[in-house]
Amino acid sequence: MGVLSGVKIVEFEGLGPAPFCGMLLADLGADVILIERKGKSGAAPAEIYKRGKRSIVLDLKQDEAKEVALKLLDNADALIEGLRPGVMERLGLGPEIALKRNKKLVYGRLTGWGQTGPLAHNAGHDINYASLSGAAWYAGEAGAAPVPPPTLVGDIGGGALYLAIGILAGIMRARETGEGTVVDAAIVDGSAHMMNLIYSLRAVGGMPDQRGQSMLDGAHFYGAYQCADGGWISIGPLEPKFYMELIERLGLGKGNDFLAQYETKNWPALKERLAALFSTKPREYWTDKLEGTDVCFAPILSPSEAKDHPHMKARDSLRDINGVLQAVAAPRFDGKTPKDPDPVPEAGQHTDEILNELDVTPSEIAQWREQGVL
Repeated sequence: MGVLSGVKIVEFEGLGPAPFCGMLLADLGADVILIERKGKSGAAPAEIYKRGKRSIVLDLKQDEAKEVALKLLDNADALIEGLRPGVMERLGLGPEIALKRNKKLVYGRLTGWGQTGPLAHNAGHDINYASLSGAAWYAGEAGAAPVPPPTLVGDIGGGALYLAIGILAGIMRARETGEGTVVDAAIVDGSAHMMNLIYSLRAVGGMPDQRGQSMLDGAHFYGAYQCADGGWISIGPLEPKFYMELIERLGLGKGNDFLAQYETKNWPALKERLAALFSTKPREYWTDKLEGTDVCFAPILSPSEAKDHPHMKARDSLRDINGVLQAVAAPRFDGKTPKDPDPVPEAGQHTDEILNELDVTPSEIAQWREQGVL
């Protein structure tokens, strides 16, 4: 049993960040019922974002199916939907109807641009939301295209995680006051909010709008370097004591410009010198020399390599489950290593089980199957 045991979530099938939010809550023990669209069949082990959920297939264009969905919401703590603004209302499943029936419901809505604003009804993707919010600006070196890591800054960080926080906060309030709420989780808002640490630095001149001028995107001691074998490493000793350890371990600490860590005019030349140095040996050499010290070092690993790294293996964070590499639940509680997540369900695998919980009779279930409701 997970820490969210007893929490019931109804998720309407969507793409990307909304299903990821449902997976996160299921990983932590919530009972997540996934309403999938009619015409779905089978299960794809690669659909990791469906793991641990219970699946029911409904044709939400039919009144009987809508009533089933509303009955599920009557007993739910929260709802997850990631459709364009207005779609749930047109289905007759909008927050006004749902909250009238269940006053404690937390109605979680995840979109790219938000429920309001001039772009609310426009299409977009992760890179667009991160770009407009400012979160993509420092992604990459000066002179090169800003490229944020796919899905992580927008869809997952700014979207799924903020929806999860909003849902859990809403459930806490509902249990205290009896009042539900509507969560408007916009990826553009979440990715903007994640910038507040950088905005703190920016306010004191630490992160100017000019790319490549700060410790985090221009300094020789914070970045990635390619090695002789084509592999890459990362270093990030921002603090002087960690920086001096790096310089000493690299044999660069004798009366030269490397000793003036924060002399910005020297950064470009020092970056070139470090690039030349790291390019002389393979990644394994630098890993053996620098890993496990306080120089703030890590090799840049592919997902397959990350799974086999001793630290990741010791924490058992990445596993091959049914032939699919995936990360286990996070965060951890009470020092326990997470168990393997429950499998991805077959589409509609739990339809009868879920309907039985709503006191739907076997004859009604059979009739609805004939009518194409299920």
